Amino acid sequence: MLGMSTQTTSDAKVQAVQRLYAAYGQGDIDGVLATVASDVDWAAEAAGTAVPWWGKFRGKDEVPRFFEAIGTNVDVTEFDIVSFTSNDTDVVATVHWTFTVKATGKTASMYMQHWWRFAEGKIVFFRGSEDSEQSAAAFRR
Repeated sequence: MLGMSTQTTSDAKVQAVQRLYAAYGQGDIDGVLATVASDVDWAAEAAGTAVPWWGKFRGKDEVPRFFEAIGTNVDVTEFDIVSFTSNDTDVVATVHWTFTVKATGKTASMYMQHWWRFAEGKIVFFRGSEDSEQSAAAFRR
């Protein structure tokens, strides 16, 4: 089940990340892109090529490929926001997600951290950390 935290916050950066997650949950990639800077530096913090969304995506034009790699390869059955923390420039979210790889039928379920850096009200940097071995294993035939 895709879930969202119902906690309220006055931190505009946390609110922006909450809007991004809500847009993602609705399949609204334009809504996701509304929160990012034109030259955003976006990547999963994982080495290798075993998982299609690993790698660097630079700029608004490339970020949709990240979401396409997820959407075409896995069925996400859980995406729950556990917590947020923030400072003057950054937001870190802890997320629990579960997915099944369409090609293998294997499931992975894990906590991951998303690190968002802001400048002038837009996300300029994103790194996602996940259990990379568990993700890679789900893709192995």
